[in-house]
Amino acid sequence: MMVSTLLVIMMTVPGLALFYGGLVRSKNMLSVLMQVMVTFSMIVVLWLIYGYSLAFTEGNAFIGGFDRLFMKGIFDPATGVFAPGATFSKGVYIPELLFAAFQATFAGITCCLIVGAFAERIKFSAVLLFMVLWFTFSYAPIAHMVWFWMGPDAYTTKEVVDGLNDKAGLIWQWGALDFAGGTVVHINAAVAGLVGAYLVGKRIGYGKESFTPHSLTLTMVGASLLWVGWFGFNAGSALEAGTSAVLAFMNTFSATAAAVLAWSIGEALMRGKASMLGAASGAVAGLVAITPAAGNVGLMGAIIIGFVAGFACLWGVHGLKKMLKADDSLDVFGVHGVGGIVGALLTGVFNTQALGGPGLVGDWVTAGVISNGIGAQVWIQLKAVLLTIVWSGVVAFISFKIADLTIGLRVSEEEEREGLDITSHGETAYNR
Repeated sequence: MMVSTLLVIMMTVPGLALFYGGLVRSKNMLSVLMQVMVTFSMIVVLWLIYGYSLAFTEGNAFIGGFDRLFMKGIFDPATGVFAPGATFSKGVYIPELLFAAFQATFAGITCCLIVGAFAERIKFSAVLLFMVLWFTFSYAPIAHMVWFWMGPDAYTTKEVVDGLNDKAGLIWQWGALDFAGGTVVHINAAVAGLVGAYLVGKRIGYGKESFTPHSLTLTMVGASLLWVGWFGFNAGSALEAGTSAVLAFMNTFSATAAAVLAWSIGEALMRGKASMLGAASGAVAGLVAITPAAGNVGLMGAIIIGFVAGFACLWGVHGLKKMLKADDSLDVFGVHGVGGIVGALLTGVFNTQALGGPGLVGDWVTAGVISNGIGAQVWIQLKAVLLTIVWSGVVAFISFKIADLTIGLRVSEEEEREGLDITSHGETAYNR
């Protein structure tokens, strides 16, 4: 779990930072790196102060409580022992502090994903204020709703089941499957990014000038680090080294490869040529789509999800983007939104044992595994997707409006033309 945590840190800094940084113009390279690195650092601190408590302690169906405020109670100095954290197996624990550290990286990278939607024209201070608000009122509640429950050891007899289920997060109570964050991370971030793209407005010259990536080499390096780090993201979400972790690991491998092929094929058919940018984008699309499904579908189901995601996100970037008429600079919604929705819904299809999936635990008292009907599970998955879209969209809109009224979202036209590296940070990425 410590290695998985390190891998997710690597996904963000440097992985996501370089992936995004290579996609912007050279005059905005450092601004993206700064937004990713400082946002990640800030969210980790906020997570330890109050975010973990709001997400992963008992409260109500929507939000946790304050039992772990300032991480109180997680370590007993008298005995030198950390509080035990539940996994998905009875009698198997990891230190709760390690679980909190692992989840801190999820919170951090989710907020950093949003940065790509309004890159190259937003004030640095506005980014940080928005992130504080959105993390508090969207990320923490969605994480609680999807992932908080009382743990397997609490389910001792059938008589306590209903009471324990009532203490879990709302989306967990519904029975939605989200192994590593299709709703919590990708759809949540993508919707916030899309709202930001609308409210910050289009870049100067958008649709008239060419906004070509300044370094696809760095984007390739970033995408590669994301792929490697994602094994920690997905396999680590099993919380223990066992069959579920192995399944998540292999599915992350194969679905991503399938999505690279699908995007490249689709691009070749559409434009006559397959591009490096397309292959890198396909990899991220596959990684996004398999995230909710990683430990919840079988091996062939994962490959199908990867192929579908590759084609779907290619459409998201080229077709849907034109329909939405938003300047989503680095296609956060086209990849993370579309890919997250595809993955979440197809998890409901391929979870069933009839299609090679592992099924789901139908009874935590005996840990008995069942398969829901495909239609029933897809409906549950769809409800989780829709709630996430609405919740994140409303919180993002309010948070951006607060940032706009207090700080202002947009840099001046002169600053935007000169580039945010110089105007916001007083430095340049490259010597001219």
